[in-house]
Parts: sequence; structure tokens; C-alpha cells
Amino acid sequence: MRVSAGERERVEALYAWERRLQRQGAARIAGVDEAGRGPLAGPVTAAAVILPPGLFIAGLNDSKKVSPARRRELAAVIKKESLAWGIGWVSVKEIDCLNILAASRWAMRRALSALAIRPDHVLIDGMELPGLKIPQTPLVGGDALSASIAAASILAKVARDELMVAYDAVFQGYGLAGNKGYPTREHREALRRLGPCALHRRSFRH
Repeated sequence: MRVSAGERERVEALYAWERRLQRQGAARIAGVDEAGRGPLAGPVTAAAVILPPGLFIAGLNDSKKVSPARRRELAAVIKKESLAWGIGWVSVKEIDCLNILAASRWAMRRALSALAIRPDHVLIDGMELPGLKIPQTPLVGGDALSASIAAASILAKVARDELMVAYDAVFQGYGLAGNKGYPTREHREALRRLGPCALHRRSFRH
């Protein structure tokens, strides 16, 4: 596949944070991001990814800027080419017992724990993980600033979306395959008709 010079330059620019940390001696850098903080239903999901230095993946970007079909293609490439990747889940029951911020942090910790390789440094989208034993750097809007975080955002989004599509066959009538649990108009209308199911977060305002 031919890649424009502009696209190559854009993707290579995503490695600025990774290159900076590598110059400081961090060889293995994990990017971490989550998906599913905003939905009314379903778990929150996080991914952690350690990419080889400078790996070029055409189209790598913040998952929100990539189509669902392209996200699935990118996820397959990321899993194949990364040094390590891991997924972390926090259930609806855990979300309701904690809160969505604490649940997101737990999902990120579980994703990091699922890595086959221990990272030297962690780049995290938007938040800090208190007590993490690995040096970390939180980056607001990190999925647009770091290749590792962008890769993690894609894996987390694809994993969660696939689960919600599967749940659609179990919890019928809510349109989960289309709305993935987010508070769309159709989802809210289904909630008014059917009431919440076991997949809905009771601590969220429906």
C-alpha cells in the first residue's frame, strides 16, 4: 500500500514522546488507554501496548478518528507487530461499587498486568495511576500525541465494541450492536420501554 509523505510524517510525529523517553534510557514504553467511560451499559475496557521503536503503521491514530472497519484492521496489525499487548476489563458490578474513574484506573492496571513484558515507562491517556511501581507520564489527549497510546486506544475500542456486539444477542431490544451502550436517543427510548438489564450501570443516570 502506497503511503503519502504527509501520512508518514504524521505517524512518525506520534513517536515524539517515545523517542524522548528512549533517549532517557527507557527501552520498553507502554501506552495505555481506555474505552467505555461514557456508556450507560457494559464494562470499561483498557489496553496496554508496547510498540517496537519507530514501527510505522499506516493510519495509526486516535481510535475516535478511525472508522470501525479500519480500527479492526489496525488492531490486527498492532497485535501482530507489537512487542506486547494486554487488555483489562472492569465489570458493571465493579463500576457501580467503585466509580467510573476508579474503574477506569483498575482497567488500566489490569491491562498493564496482562503484558508479557514489563515496561520501563508508561504513557497514560489523560490520568495518573497512583501507586504504580513503574515510572509514568499522563498525557491529556495522549491518543493524539503518542503512537503507543493511539495503539492502545484502538485495541481497547475494538475489544469493547466486539463484546457489546456479542451482548446484543443476549440482551435484545437495546440496540447494543449499534450503540455499544452509549446514551443514544434509541438506547434511551429502549430503556424507557424495557427498563435496565443486568448490563446497565445502576450508578449512572439513565
